[in-house]
Amino acid sequence: MLKRYFIVFTVLLMSVNVSHAQRSKRRVLEARKVQLKKDIVYINALLSNNERKEKNLLNDVRDLNTKIKKHDELIGTITLESEALVREISVNRKDIKALEKELKSLKEDYAAMIVKSYKSKSQQSRLMFLLSSDNFNQGYKRFQYMKQYTAFRKQQGEEISLKTIKLTQLNDTLKDKKKDKELLIKDKKSIQHKIEDQKKQREVLIDKAQEKEDKYRKQIRGFEKKQAQISAQIDKIIREAIKKSNKGSVKGTKSTGFKLTPENQKLASQFVANKGKLPWPVVKGYLTMRYGTQPHPVVKSTTIQSNGVRIATGKGAKARAVFNGTVLEIIVMSGNRKAVLLQHGNYISIYKNLASISVKKGDKLATKQTIGTVHTDKISGKTILWFVISKEVKTVNPAYWIHKM
Repeated sequence: MLKRYFIVFTVLLMSVNVSHAQRSKRRVLEARKVQLKKDIVYINALLSNNERKEKNLLNDVRDLNTKIKKHDELIGTITLESEALVREISVNRKDIKALEKELKSLKEDYAAMIVKSYKSKSQQSRLMFLLSSDNFNQGYKRFQYMKQYTAFRKQQGEEISLKTIKLTQLNDTLKDKKKDKELLIKDKKSIQHKIEDQKKQREVLIDKAQEKEDKYRKQIRGFEKKQAQISAQIDKIIREAIKKSNKGSVKGTKSTGFKLTPENQKLASQFVANKGKLPWPVVKGYLTMRYGTQPHPVVKSTTIQSNGVRIATGKGAKARAVFNGTVLEIIVMSGNRKAVLLQHGNYISIYKNLASISVKKGDKLATKQTIGTVHTDKISGKTILWFVISKEVKTVNPAYWIHKM
């Protein structure tokens, strides 16, 4: 009997551990799902608040791509949550099965015990059992046995009661989890319908845009040319700063990197130590373009080369420092828009497309300190921050540095 109980107990213990791990994983997925839904609401609100003076097919396609991507992420999270729930339900069923088996054994043992007890139930039989003892020691041992037997009966009855309550709770939990699964399936279908509608809208827009592919290709090249000029200007500023930091070095030595003071070396080490944990350069926003070479969303024959990321945010949003640093330079771009270069040892964070700034060259800034206001385009109605991180003149992917980018 003890062996059987030990096996059942071990199975239940393993099930509890597995179930706890599954629940923890599902809680993480559920939190992710909630955040994605909030992101979608924010993106939709941001896009609907954009006051456009004219329609732009490329912007419309980008907006739809953003919505589709977020909805795809949400579908993926819901799928994982649903799978975790299926595993939890499976563990629950195993627990119920094991508990039912244990409860059945307990009831059978208890029933046998009651029958045995009934046969020797009378007080006279018990008294005779005690009085027929050969000596006092034997009588005391018989008394202790009777006492233990009564206590064991009581314990068995309580255990049956507790197991019955636990079984009811497990069955109730199973019902709740089945309802949760049904809701997830319903939620998933609703989002899939939205994605299908958005993809149909995108196809219509792409068909229209492809009729003007040459026009858009020229626009893209013109925009890239301007960006290349700004990048060259920034490279020149950084190279001059490197040259200046190396003044006084031994003649004949040529350095491509900053000669850092002990203070700046410490700052650079701290910046690297915070890789992947840096705050976003705006309080709230979403990526409209990632780092590196990527296909154009409409003009399929064209690729886009981005040395940073673009972040869409709300009108009047402030750009902020991602880490402690010193303002290396301020650049005035076309349309009186500004770019600020913030130095963190041998790393530079660059904040472009600012309408106004609240810092000056040489200022020492703290993490999350305001740099300026992000420019809002009067035609598209979009507020976009162009953000770059570079080590000396070599750009790096900001997504590796900024938390959850």
